[in-house]
Amino acid sequence: MPDRDPFDGALERVEQLREFYDAPMERAVRKDIGQLDDMCRRLIAASPMVFVATYSERGQCDVSPRGGPPGFVSVLDDDHLAIPDATGNRRLDTLENVVATGRVGLIFVIPGRDTTLRVNGRACVSAEPELLEGVTAVGKPPRTAIVVRAEEVYTHCPKAFVRSKLWDPSTWLDPAELPSAAEVSVAHARTPELTVEQEEQRMREALLYRLD
Repeated sequence: MPDRDPFDGALERVEQLREFYDAPMERAVRKDIGQLDDMCRRLIAASPMVFVATYSERGQCDVSPRGGPPGFVSVLDDDHLAIPDATGNRRLDTLENVVATGRVGLIFVIPGRDTTLRVNGRACVSAEPELLEGVTAVGKPPRTAIVVRAEEVYTHCPKAFVRSKLWDPSTWLDPAELPSAAEVSVAHARTPELTVEQEEQRMREALLYRLD
């Protein structure tokens, strides 16, 4: 790496960026349907994982995975969906960002499928009992749910999945070649007295008793 700031010489205008690329294909522009039609409902119903992108008032970005049984995200109508909150580390980064800025970007992922569904739009955090009673796929009414009003809705091409071979087990690394989740957690905890064995036990208990 050269001894210089990697940000030196960064492009500063969209016009500069566009000089490096051809114009987008018309089909790519037209694929945004702007609402949750029947096809979108079917894809969301099959998705056990959604990545939620948010940002704070200070512009700090965050992407958080949310998972549950397929269809845990509820489509409320052609314009709205609801993502139930579930037990986590209680940092509430995503929820706080939504409350502060009211915007999200979503990517729905279906195992084995190379295309994804993207939904971007306005968002809020709701604790309305009537709403929460209808989004119980995580096992019980959540404390809150993220409600999204869809403004951009489109499928994303499969090239990233094809290039990465994400769903091809033959390309997966042997787990023994990687640090375990407990080892990573201990290394980043900066708590000298914490051991890998203690963290492994804590993780097992969290999955057994604090998953919902």
